[in-house]
Amino acid sequence: MNNSKIGLRKWASFILAGIVGQLAWAIENMFLNLYAFDCTQDYKFIPFMVAFSAAAATITTLLMGALSDKLKKRKAFVAFGYILWGVSIIAFAFLDPNNPVSMVYHAPFMAGVMIVVMDCVMTFFGSTANDAAFNAFVTDNTVDENRGKVESVLSIFPMISMIIITVLQGLLVTKSGGVTQGWDIFFYVFGGLVLVSGIACIFLLPKDNVVVKEDKKYIQNLVYGFRPNVIKNNKMLYIVLIGFLLFNIAVQIFMPYFIVYIQNVLGIVEMNFMITLGVVLVVACIITVIFGLFMDKIGKNKIMIPALLFMAIGALLFFFAKDMVFVIIAGIIIITGFMVTTAVMGAKIRDYTPKEEAGSFQGVRMIFAVLLPMVTGPYIGEALFLINAHTYINEYGNEVLEPNQFMFLGVIAFLLLAIVPVVLLIKKEKEKNNNNDDTSK
Repeated sequence: MNNSKIGLRKWASFILAGIVGQLAWAIENMFLNLYAFDCTQDYKFIPFMVAFSAAAATITTLLMGALSDKLKKRKAFVAFGYILWGVSIIAFAFLDPNNPVSMVYHAPFMAGVMIVVMDCVMTFFGSTANDAAFNAFVTDNTVDENRGKVESVLSIFPMISMIIITVLQGLLVTKSGGVTQGWDIFFYVFGGLVLVSGIACIFLLPKDNVVVKEDKKYIQNLVYGFRPNVIKNNKMLYIVLIGFLLFNIAVQIFMPYFIVYIQNVLGIVEMNFMITLGVVLVVACIITVIFGLFMDKIGKNKIMIPALLFMAIGALLFFFAKDMVFVIIAGIIIITGFMVTTAVMGAKIRDYTPKEEAGSFQGVRMIFAVLLPMVTGPYIGEALFLINAHTYINEYGNEVLEPNQFMFLGVIAFLLLAIVPVVLLIKKEKEKNNNNDDTSK
């Protein structure tokens, strides 16, 4: 791709697959745990579901990303992956033991087991279509000069999807006589949406322009990103990934507890909570998109450190925030910093991902961006709660540590740590550019 301009068809592809994919992930991340509890009245299935789905996502991205390279296919993986992803979401509607059409009617234990299994199936199709193929598709169809703009748009979709899913779940799923109703409609609606978007992708996505090395076998593609010589030859990529890892650990320290902290600790609930969350997410998304329009012109290297510091300032403000107005201001700053950093560092990762192995490196990206942060960040946050420990009874009836403001100190610490590899990256890029200038003279 020699032209930095992105056509309407590609923009439509990025937006459709991007937003629908994040809606599906929002269901998996935010509401399957609640659905499992509603179906079983037992919290013990939740940890299994989280652990198995995280492992399934990483392994699937490694396997299917390498396979998409080998077959030189992205479009088919995205389109048919979304279709099957949608079908797997719809399947959850038949796992409610309170529903007469359920496959596990009046069998809550089997419902819990099947929900965990189906979560892994859903994650397999989702990671195949989105994490592996769609991410590689974006890399294939962007260049250094426009990736900041594209990433800034993609980075707001998780927040937009959070708003959409939260509102519609509240409208579709209700409680009557102690029994939760409407989950089947919820899964029909969003599963159908994902399925239809997959069909649309068959016609919308442009033809594949995958460039790969012909001499590599599938197993070589699979382990390619873990070879010492590959790491040595792609130092800049792994430096960015280390920075992205530290940044995502910072995110995972507070994000799983963010809503609980605002509602349970700060006491901002009901309409005040909806106003707070709405204002924060809408303003942060607008700022991120506007900023993204100029990101490539400004230069990614000039943005990474200020974005990390901006998010750290938001975390510092949250440490002191108590009232609604203060929380909105702190929230706008921390979420804007989060989305801008996600966009600029995501773009840098794409810049340094070898075009011939774009699919093979998606699994490596998942390890740094998802797996390692998810198995470390929440526990760091929980450890920081012990500084001023209080407990509360969660929605599953368990006594757990209450989140407190000390988690934001951990956020600040890891954001500052993330600056170290960024500084190293900028220094090495300058050295490389200077050497190139000397060679050209």
